[in-house]
Amino acid sequence: MSEVAIVNFGPAPESPLQRSTYLKRVVRGTIGRIGARVGLAFIGVTAFCAVFAPLLANSHPWLIRTQAGLRSPLLVHLTWPDVVLLVLPLVSLVLWRLKRIEARWRWIAFLVAGILATVLSFSFVKPPETVVYERYRQMAAAGQVEWTIHAPIPYSPTDRFRDRPQLNHPLPPWPQSPHALGTERNGADIASRMIHASRIAMSVGFISTGIALVIGIVIGGLMGYFSGIVDIIGMRLVEIFSAIPTLYLLLAFVAFFPRNLYLMMVIIGLTSWVGYAIFVRAEFLRLRQQDFVQAAIACGLPLRSILFKHMLPNGVGPVLVSASFGIASAILAEATLSFLGLGLVDEPSWGQLLSQAVGAGGGFYWWIALFPGMAIFLTVFAYNLIGESLRDAIDPHVSRLPG
Repeated sequence: MSEVAIVNFGPAPESPLQRSTYLKRVVRGTIGRIGARVGLAFIGVTAFCAVFAPLLANSHPWLIRTQAGLRSPLLVHLTWPDVVLLVLPLVSLVLWRLKRIEARWRWIAFLVAGILATVLSFSFVKPPETVVYERYRQMAAAGQVEWTIHAPIPYSPTDRFRDRPQLNHPLPPWPQSPHALGTERNGADIASRMIHASRIAMSVGFISTGIALVIGIVIGGLMGYFSGIVDIIGMRLVEIFSAIPTLYLLLAFVAFFPRNLYLMMVIIGLTSWVGYAIFVRAEFLRLRQQDFVQAAIACGLPLRSILFKHMLPNGVGPVLVSASFGIASAILAEATLSFLGLGLVDEPSWGQLLSQAVGAGGGFYWWIALFPGMAIFLTVFAYNLIGESLRDAIDPHVSRLPG
C-alpha cells in the first residue's frame, strides 16, 4: 500500500472575512476608548466645518428677495472645490444606504463619482471674478431688499467691511461688536476665517499624509520582502531623506516658487515617508518567513498579491498609528509657515490668524491669539488621542478586545 506524503504549509492566509472581522474588532476597540471618542468628535466637527464652510459663513445671502425677484447669490459665487465638497457627502450617504452592494464596489463608485464631480465642476462652475460684498448692505440700507436668508455667520472670510471705515480694527468679541469672536487687524470676521481655515488644515493633513503613506508602503514593502541589495539601496534612501528638514525645505521652495497649497502638500508628503517605510520594512521582514507567505509563494501567486493582499493587511497596524501622528505634524508645518507669513496669500489659515495677535505698535490682541491657537492645539491633540487609542487597540499586550 503506497504512502501519501502530506505537505503542511502551516496556517493558510487570512481570508477577507477574517481580515474584515479583525478590522471591525480594531475599530470597536479604538472607538471604545474615551480618548478616541473625544478626538473623533472634534475631528468630525472640524470636517463638518471644512465641507460646509460656504453654507456656514458667507456674506452672500442664501436667498434674497428684491424688486427684481428672488435669487441665490451664494450659489452663484460657489467655486468648483465648494461644489465638489458639497456633492461628495451626498454621494457617500446614498452609497452607504445601498447595503446590498459590496463594499469594494461602493468604494469604486465613490471614486468615480468624485472624479466626475471634480471634472464637471472644474469645467462648468465659473463664479464671478469680481466680488463686491458691500452691495448687499447698501441695498438693504436703500430699502431695496424685501427679505433675506443669511448664513449662520453672515460674513465671508475676505469681507473686510471697506464700506465702514469708521470702525476701528481689530474689534473685540461679542457683546462689544456684532462679531462673535471679534475681527482681525484687517477687519475680517475671525469666526468666518476659522471655519474656512479648517479646509486647509484638513486637506494638508490628509493629502500630504496620503502621499507619504503610498511612498513609504511601496518602498518599505520592497525593502522588507526582497532584502539584500534592494534593502541596502532603500536604507540609503531612508538615510538621505531623514537628513532633509521639512520646514527648511518648505522655506526654500516658498522663496523660489509661487505660494501654492498643493506644492506644500507634495513637499510634506515627499519628506515624511521615511517613518512609514521603516515600519513596513520591519513588519515585512517579520512576515516573509511566516508559513502563510511561504504557502502563497509556493502557490505561484503574483508578487503584488503577496505583498499587498497577504502581507500588508497583516502588518499595516503600526503604519496606521504613525499616520495619525503624521497628520498632526503636517497641520503644524502648515500653521508654522502661515505664522511666519510664508503661507498662502489672502487665504484663511489658523497660523496666519495667530500671527496677527501682536499689533504693529506692540499691542496684544488676546482673542486673535486664543481662538486660532486653541484650534491648532485641539486638532493636533485630537489626532494624538486617536493614534494612542489605535495603538492600544492593535497592540496585543495592552488590547482588551473581546476574543
